[in-house]
Amino acid sequence: MDDTTQHDGLKRGLKNRHIQLIALGGAIGTGLFLGSASVLKAAGPSMILGYGIGGIIAFMIMRQLGEMVAQEPVAGSFSHFAYKYWGDFPGFLSGWNYWVLYVLVSMAELTAVGVYVQYWWPGVPTWLSALVFFAIINAINLANVKLYGEAEFWFAIIKVAAIVGMIVFGGYLLASGNGGPQASVTNLWNDGGFFPHGFSGLFWMLAIIMFSFGGLELIGITAAEADDPQKSIPKAVNQVIYRILIFYIGALTILLSLFPWNQVAQGGSPFVMIFEQIGSGWVATVLNVVVLTAALSVYNSGVYANSRMLYGLAKQGNAPKSLARVDPRGVPVLAIALSGLATFSCVVINYLIPAEALGVLMALVVAALVLNWGLISLTHLKFRKAMNAKGEKLVFRSFWFPLSNWICLAFMAMIIVILAMTPGMNVSVWLMPVWLLFMWGGYVIKQRRAAAR
Repeated sequence: MDDTTQHDGLKRGLKNRHIQLIALGGAIGTGLFLGSASVLKAAGPSMILGYGIGGIIAFMIMRQLGEMVAQEPVAGSFSHFAYKYWGDFPGFLSGWNYWVLYVLVSMAELTAVGVYVQYWWPGVPTWLSALVFFAIINAINLANVKLYGEAEFWFAIIKVAAIVGMIVFGGYLLASGNGGPQASVTNLWNDGGFFPHGFSGLFWMLAIIMFSFGGLELIGITAAEADDPQKSIPKAVNQVIYRILIFYIGALTILLSLFPWNQVAQGGSPFVMIFEQIGSGWVATVLNVVVLTAALSVYNSGVYANSRMLYGLAKQGNAPKSLARVDPRGVPVLAIALSGLATFSCVVINYLIPAEALGVLMALVVAALVLNWGLISLTHLKFRKAMNAKGEKLVFRSFWFPLSNWICLAFMAMIIVILAMTPGMNVSVWLMPVWLLFMWGGYVIKQRRAAAR
């Protein structure tokens, strides 16, 4: 299909390069660049193993989702599959939970933007930075999907180029000895060993690590606006995860080799702080530009994902029909506006509790992400059962079905236990049953109104 072909009002303006970079952009952001600070403090060098474990789980979830999306490339994919192959309420819950997830992700990324800006201008409040970039990113998304795709492509290119450059430059500093007397791969096992606080130090950080991989599932949202999705989606799924593991594992290995992990300054991104401490001030400044771009990239993806999820929910009848309206350029303006209104509360939160805002939002994101990924794995089990019953040939297959599904579900259950036992984050677990009851109430009201009509 060409760029002018429509799919239920949306326009297919995303090329394969856009889709790959959208998923990559959604997963390389605050979780890696800022969230890794708390992981480093608790787990030390063993955080490298933690991100490897997280990457494997994320890849299995991606393959399960990719199988469904390649078979049926539709808008609001998570909700669509849960609705069609599981039932009305799972579809309703899946769609709205994903919308809330990315509202929370967007709020966390805008909060991180404020932290990065304070690296240069400590006196600028986080709420002001959030407000400025909130306006800029929403303006981009209100243009058209091609402009969004191009913006995200270049946002992600900057991140990828910077991480590759950091790996190469850090490797040069290590090999040449120009990184200073403290730069050595022995930093990975000195100062307490690879597990300085035992395996438990890493175990309790797995929830924060999983925050870093939220965003990969954006590939499912792009299906309705992708050129030739049955080819581009599988290709994007397979390529993105390898790149992310290289960027995460490679970047962290180099980073932790350059400077003793227990001497990294607090208060910002470890990527920036380490280069600042070894005397590469200009590199630290460039990296702060990059981590700022990374946060904006994820927020850009969040605005896109939320508007398309609302569009899909409206098409199903699980949201007001007005949210399915698009303008002549194929932009769901009302869906973007509603998502923006919800995300704007981030500015208020940063005004009221600037010091606690990021931690609270990260905990809520992880809880919503666990529920979202669990729903994807369970829906995929139902989907595959239906495909097998019809004898339908699959365009793209997940790995190790159904074992990978149960591995992922067990891992998600473990993350909930970690959240429940972590002070400051356990509130997110106690809110989960409240959220589910709220969703059930919304579903019942929707059903009654439908019956009355």
